Formats: sequence, C-alpha cells, structure tokens
Amino acid sequence: MPLPPGAVILQVLPSLGSGGVERGTIEMVQAIARAGGRPLVASAGGRLEPAVADAGGRHLMLPLSSKNPVRMWRNAASLARLIRREGVQIVHARSRAPAWSASLAARRTGTRFLTTYHAPYDESTPGKRAYNAVMARGERVIAISEFIAELVHERHRIPTSRIRLIPRGVDTAIFDPAMVDPGRVAALRTAWHLEPHQPVVLLPGRLSRWKGQLVLIQALRWLRTPGLVCVIAGPLRDRDQYVGQLQARAKSLGFEDRVRFVGVCDDMPAGLAAADVVVNASVEPEGFGRTVIEAQAMRRPVVASDHGGAAETVEHGVTGWRVAPGDPVALAAAIDRVLALPAAERDAVGAAARQSVLARYTTSAMQRATLEVYNELLD
Repeated sequence: MPLPPGAVILQVLPSLGSGGVERGTIEMVQAIARAGGRPLVASAGGRLEPAVADAGGRHLMLPLSSKNPVRMWRNAASLARLIRREGVQIVHARSRAPAWSASLAARRTGTRFLTTYHAPYDESTPGKRAYNAVMARGERVIAISEFIAELVHERHRIPTSRIRLIPRGVDTAIFDPAMVDPGRVAALRTAWHLEPHQPVVLLPGRLSRWKGQLVLIQALRWLRTPGLVCVIAGPLRDRDQYVGQLQARAKSLGFEDRVRFVGVCDDMPAGLAAADVVVNASVEPEGFGRTVIEAQAMRRPVVASDHGGAAETVEHGVTGWRVAPGDPVALAAAIDRVLALPAAERDAVGAAARQSVLARYTTSAMQRATLEVYNELLD
C-alpha cells in the first residue's frame, strides 16, 4: 500500500517505553518508510527511541508526557513549528496529553489530524470525560478492537463513518515457535531460576494493579498443580512500591518461593515458549490485550479475563480459555484444567490459536489498514 511520494506523517505519544502503544508506533514507522513516506515521531524519549531510527524514521524530543496545561500549550506551539518546518501532512496522536497539543497544532497549521483510541479511559469525573474527548476529535478515529469502536461511538456520539476498526497485530515471523531455538528458551528458564520440567504460568505486561498481578498471586491458594511457579514479566523501574506490595502478599500467603519478578523480557518469543500457560488477568477491560495474541501466535495455552478486547481474541475452549475478571478461584481452576489436559489437546488449542492470529491479527494487516487511513486523509 504505497503513500504519495514524500508524504510526511508525524506520530505523537508521551514516551517510548515498552508498551503496546510504543510498539505500534514503531511498526507504523516501518510501514510508512516502506510505503515511500517520511515517518517522524515526537515524544519524551525512552528505551525504544533507537528503534525509531532502526525502522526508518526520525525521533524528535518533546516533553509530550506532561499533563501540565501550560506545558501542553507550549508543546502545541513547538509542534506547530515542527509541522511547518518538516512539511507534515498528517499528525497521528496516540495518547491524550500529546493529542491535546497535536490537535491545537494541527488546527493552527491546517494539517490533517488522526487519533488512535487505545484504551477505555476512565471517565469517573466530568474533568476526565472532557480530557478524554480529544481522542475522538480526529478526522478519523482508529479503534483497536470492536469493544473500543462501540465505546467510542456510544461515549462520544461520533458517527461510525469516522471510526476505523483496526485491531493490533503481532509479527508472526518473530512470534513463531518454529523460529525459537530451544537454547534461547533454556537460557531464559535458567535466568528465571526454574527447574527443567517445572510448570510455569507467565503473566507478561506492565506492572499495574489493573493488570491483575495480585489476582494471579492470590490464585496460588487454589492452584493444585505440583511445583507450579508464577513468572511476572514487566518493567520494574519506578514500580518498587507496587512490587513490594505484591511480594508482601505472596509472602503472607506462604508462596514467596513460587513467584518470580523477572523485569522486562527482551526475548518475549522465548519467554512465551518457556511458559506452560500464559495469563491475562486484567481486572479492568483492556482496549485490546496484545500479549494474548503474542502467546497465541506462539501456540501457547492462554487464560484471559472475559472482558474488553481480550475477549474478542480468545474463543473459549477453541483458541484459549476465558474466566471471570478478578476471580482468583476461577483463574486457578482454569489453569489447573489446562495443565491437566493431554498434551495433544493442548497442542490442538495452540494450533487453532495461531491460525486465528494469522487470519485476523498480524502486524502486516494492521500496517496496511492504517496506511489506507493515511491515504484516505491525504486524498
């Protein structure tokens, strides 16, 4: 899907950490460059900043993670100057604070404005409702799941003609069990202090209360599989207090030796291959749930909370299993049930899960569909 020659697309987001928003941004940098465009990214930087250049783009440092109204106003002026200097034709906002600055800059410069609605943002107060509304102000609003598409339409009363449903994707060439050397898996299991045949439940993702790490730790009280260990993978930096609370809870239950906090997993395909079951335990609905499709692409058995975008990617009993959110007893029962299945049955579910991902949730499909939206606005 080519872009007009020299089309300049600017993506804005708070920072370049390790989440799904950041990885989706870099995937589109790659797609824009391959399509003949010029991809720019503005953010406060982070560990994935070098990946922008590797993908063929250029990163521009701006303090877009700030929610301070004065700073956001100044960011709008900086973005407007950047847009004029670089000849930007589309500004693609991926988060709320940058979107406010970007929408002002786009209006001042007459630039097309696009948003991706990544999450069911909290609307518990009128102030938050007004703050979130900027994500529905794009000339086109990309919804990352059917759940989000419906939420955007109902919450913001925008016509469905402005909404584009584009699910997140996974690179099935990287997340492919046939491409993961057993040595990589063995090295990770050693680094995680696991015995060779010890059953492993992996919960990957950002360390946050709503991600449900506590639910998994509490589920240990009801898990019956002997020797099972829970591995919690996600960035530990700046999360010391929350990690301490999780560790204290595991200790109070007598399970401190059955929980591993391993930090960021830099080889996630091998990490998923090292697990016997992969869990999504979110207690609040996720916009999509990217770790679910990554595990499915790796043919891993998945147990996911039955709400939000994750529920769309797991067909219960066919490509994985769904459980009631926030219920450690139900989570434990599902994990035990999966681990008790004959290997052939688990393999069949894993194979069906990978086929589902190949058909519906690939990075290339997400890139093509987003390029189509860019061309729609450029036309």
